[in-house]
Amino acid sequence: MVRIGGLASGMDIDQMVKDLMKAERMPLNKIKQKKQVLEWQRDDYRAMNLLLQDFRSELTQMKLTTKYRARTTASTDEARVTATASSAASQSSYSIEKVEQLASAATRTSKEPILANSTDKIDPSQSLRSQQSKIKDGGSFGWSQGVVDRAVLAADGTSNPIAIGLKAGEEISITALSEMTVKVGGKVFKVVGEGATLGDDDVSLSKDGKLTFKTVPPKDASIKVDYVIKQKLDTKTFTEAGKEMQLSKAGIAVDETFSLKVTSGTDINFYELDPASLDVAKGTVKLVDKNTNDVKGEINLNTGKISFIDEQAKDTVAEVTYTQEYSAFSITSQTSKGEVKEKFLINSAESMNQIVNKVNSSNAGVSMFFDTFTGNVSLTRTETGKFGNTTGMEIQTDGDFMTGILKFSDDPSLEKGGENAVFTINGLSTERNSNTFEMNGVTFTLKQEFETGPAVSVSINNDSSKVFDNIKEFVNKYNELIDKIQKKTGEERYRNYTPLTDDQRESLSDKQQELWEEKAKSGLLRRDPILGSVLNNMRMNFSQPVTNDKVSTMFNQMAKLGITTTGNYLEGGKLEISETKLRKAIEENPEAVENFFRGDGTTDGQKGIMHRLYDTVNKTMDQLKAKAGNSFSTQQQFAIGRTLKGLDTSINSFEKRLVQVEDRYWRQFTAMEKAIQRSNQQSVYLMNQFSNGQ
Repeated sequence: MVRIGGLASGMDIDQMVKDLMKAERMPLNKIKQKKQVLEWQRDDYRAMNLLLQDFRSELTQMKLTTKYRARTTASTDEARVTATASSAASQSSYSIEKVEQLASAATRTSKEPILANSTDKIDPSQSLRSQQSKIKDGGSFGWSQGVVDRAVLAADGTSNPIAIGLKAGEEISITALSEMTVKVGGKVFKVVGEGATLGDDDVSLSKDGKLTFKTVPPKDASIKVDYVIKQKLDTKTFTEAGKEMQLSKAGIAVDETFSLKVTSGTDINFYELDPASLDVAKGTVKLVDKNTNDVKGEINLNTGKISFIDEQAKDTVAEVTYTQEYSAFSITSQTSKGEVKEKFLINSAESMNQIVNKVNSSNAGVSMFFDTFTGNVSLTRTETGKFGNTTGMEIQTDGDFMTGILKFSDDPSLEKGGENAVFTINGLSTERNSNTFEMNGVTFTLKQEFETGPAVSVSINNDSSKVFDNIKEFVNKYNELIDKIQKKTGEERYRNYTPLTDDQRESLSDKQQELWEEKAKSGLLRRDPILGSVLNNMRMNFSQPVTNDKVSTMFNQMAKLGITTTGNYLEGGKLEISETKLRKAIEENPEAVENFFRGDGTTDGQKGIMHRLYDTVNKTMDQLKAKAGNSFSTQQQFAIGRTLKGLDTSINSFEKRLVQVEDRYWRQFTAMEKAIQRSNQQSVYLMNQFSNGQ
């Protein structure tokens, strides 16, 4: 529609329409203000609900025994026996008459030092290969050839077989299947060849790297695979000229598998290793041309770094096929959970420190130690106690590396078996696998062996100070809740301060708007019946006596425990504590105090204070949620939301009507302008006619 703005009449039609529409919008502004007030009120209700939610969490804790059964322990000889107690421990005493034997862990040692001679010392941080001359039989030890790798996968719950992700040209070493490990969620599976009949604990591994289980692993289960492939192919394209190439593996084997193909443009050259140039101390060997036998560089076997004599041009492609020197071994230990066996794969570039750490961080249940002074190695079970098997040995080793390098053997005399702690407590002779053990909620630690002298007495008592502090802390949090609800329901309501309209905001500064809204938001929950009800109900919860068989009549009311409401009624029922009276009640009858607060029952009268308060708070939270919802609620799910939805509908309808009203005003003024314009044209025409007639 074409709008004519006062060209003929000379009036400011735009301003006149704006003024008229301002009057028309007044009812709409009132609806929007009502909506804003409801949104503020909704947010206030939700804030109160969050306060109650936090308090409910505190009530949940106060319903637990740990808040009332804090225990202290005392030992008459802490050099011999110490103890701690949980809330499950009853107030009691124990007498440890003697400790005939402390628990010890099984230990197995190497049969001899691993040193080639007594003057040699091995650096545990350096590779085994670089120190093979210092290791007894190190030079003649037969390392296996292959490439050790690991895959960590997540099961999808449907695939079977599952590919471990071999690269092109890689192939599983079928002859080494017994050395490989597959774990699903920590459970160990025995690796068998392709086509074998599978048991529940078996998994087959094919040449192309596919695992097949009898039962498909569950979705998202972690699958860890330690495997061996026949050989590795590493490729590097030089993005710029250079002399170095880093292989992805270390501990490189000097064997016929090694081959280096270098392609630069149309030139193709093949290099191999020269075994005669091997420098054991440095761990290096020369690279020579297969055709001319000219030296072209060298490789560090310990690190896998290749250094060329001549600079390789940009875009040169180097392809290396190689194997590692590796070895496999296993450790089996008898533990409290039964027999545990762990397999290990290592390479010649690894140091003693790395091997020790690998064993100690595994699930083998043992701790390995290498003594640099003597050159001996030991394995100690991480658990104390006696756990036997049919062979009588609690730690067993298997594999050429354990016998050939670390010098372990099956000689039973090299193992000292684990022993249980043997002691007498309260006249009863008994044993435990560990020197630290639990009885009836009390954890004892035996520190010394003794068979004579006075018995060690351990007493378990109630920690009344801790219980008092727990109750006092709860009362403080209750008072904080009361204070916040009181302040909110007692706020002054400034009815003259309605939410600002857009026009009003334009005439105020930011600070003025902030102060205005502070007044407008005040008192939206003044004298709210839901919040007023929860205050009254919580006061009733505290004031009524607890009547059940577990609470003495001497301690069945708050006042009898030294907890009363403050004298100032304006504080809304805040509590105050008589410290002397409450401490005395806790010391005289801790069970009655506990049941007064956390005792349960079928009626309110039988229920302890915490259960009553919990029920009251829960009911109030449900009422507030029905009234104002929460951040996850849709408008249709709570009362204020449904009102807001209705207001939104009214606002949308009103705004559509205002568009129509504004269009009507413009049509009327446009018609007026056109009429005035026609009148003006007629006047001009008549004047011109009169002028021509003269």
